[in-house]
Amino acid sequence: MTEFPAPDALREDDLPEQMRVRRDKRDRIIAEGVDPYPVEVPRTHSLAEIRAAHTDLAPDTATGQTVGVTGRVMFLRNTGKLCFATLREGDGTELQAMLSLAKVGEESLASWKSDVDLGDHVFVSGEVITSKRGELSVMADKWQLTSKALRPLPNTHSDLAEETRIRQRYVDLILRDRARDVVRTRAGVVRSLRESFHRRGFTEVETPMLQTLHGGAAARPFVTHSNAFDLELYLRIAPELYLKRCVVGGIEKVFEINRNFRNEGSDSSHSPEFAMLEYYEAYATYDTNAVMTRELIQEAAENVLGTQVVTLVDGTEYDLSGEWTTLGMYESLSEALGEEVSPETPAERLHKIAAAREIEVDPKLGHGKLVEELWEHLVGDDLSAPTFVRDFPLETSPLTRQHRSRAGVAEKWDLYVRGFELATGYSELVDPVVERQRLTEQSLLAAQGDSEAMRLDEDFLRALEYGMPPSGGVGMGVDRLLMALTGLGIRETILFPLVRPE
Repeated sequence: MTEFPAPDALREDDLPEQMRVRRDKRDRIIAEGVDPYPVEVPRTHSLAEIRAAHTDLAPDTATGQTVGVTGRVMFLRNTGKLCFATLREGDGTELQAMLSLAKVGEESLASWKSDVDLGDHVFVSGEVITSKRGELSVMADKWQLTSKALRPLPNTHSDLAEETRIRQRYVDLILRDRARDVVRTRAGVVRSLRESFHRRGFTEVETPMLQTLHGGAAARPFVTHSNAFDLELYLRIAPELYLKRCVVGGIEKVFEINRNFRNEGSDSSHSPEFAMLEYYEAYATYDTNAVMTRELIQEAAENVLGTQVVTLVDGTEYDLSGEWTTLGMYESLSEALGEEVSPETPAERLHKIAAAREIEVDPKLGHGKLVEELWEHLVGDDLSAPTFVRDFPLETSPLTRQHRSRAGVAEKWDLYVRGFELATGYSELVDPVVERQRLTEQSLLAAQGDSEAMRLDEDFLRALEYGMPPSGGVGMGVDRLLMALTGLGIRETILFPLVRPE
């Protein structure tokens, strides 16, 4: 039997009344020699199995099948010689339990009435029947507490506040089918992604979370310290540079699904800790990877939701099927402005355009950042359908290959779905001499105080010097993919998002 602390050790003067009552019940049950938290019970069937095995039974039917079932008590009605309870298991399946004086006896029925509260977990054994009203039920011949709940559930007839749902996700999961559905949808999407990669011959790897240099993206890192090595370390902002080392080493189709950390803002589409998919393929380009990324997303929608036209949380439909729109960044910005913007357009002209459009930008921004800022305000904010935006300013893409036929342009695309950025793809820069020049420029920016600039990574450059084949690479946010498929905000797609302490 479980060892329990003395009752006084569990009491607190400021407990709400309902918790004091439940705590007193727990203590009394233990004093009577009963374990309200047993190690195991003789469960024979899940509630779902019983429902699947007994369909379309007439009212007041006895099946002759004896079962042992478990569940959380979500409804209680204790009246006289017959008690009713609705039990629910993890997948949301519910089944009625009935306890009668004739079947369980006076003492057991009295204990049920005095000991069991909403939210408790119980075990019930008995015959599968239908009630006089036709409700599939288990008519108990014995029962047992399997976990006494000390906190009452919130009112199940009113919606939980968003803050409560996020801070107490366990309560959200208990009460809302949709919350549990999102967890299962996410698991299905990740499984679909992995299976899609395995079918294509990719190898999954795990690369370091703690890194001596932060790189692979422009972002502010979290900093920590290793006592063992007396060394400043960074939580990774991206796995890119390690995955490229894999390609150098001959793992020419490689992917990773794991966590990244960026010490930046949190809003409806950003989280400091988030799940990321990155993949790299030798002899692929940003063109071929755009096709593959679309296929990965469409396969996930089909595999998990059964359709490529998904229904969002607000009831609207979003079409992910077929080919997707492609826009050139410079071309679409020029069209929005009504004048041509090219890689040769001076930054001074772009600042004047921003001022004329009342778009606030940092006066220190150069050409590349200005083009991206203007595009975001004038084009990106209006995107709805799935769209690949391609051919970015070269100066903002230090790890990307220069466009094969356009000066000042990088072979890079961003994928926008439902108006937000979901993925980024490159034709990778593999020339170690040019890469050293690019990273040296980044390290100078870092030395000048740019917290998002990348540092010079000599080991990565050494790897490139052994020869990296032409390659394409993609990074895609897993949380954002869930946002695209469901219409939820990012904190609803992450099971336990970061929140401030209460």
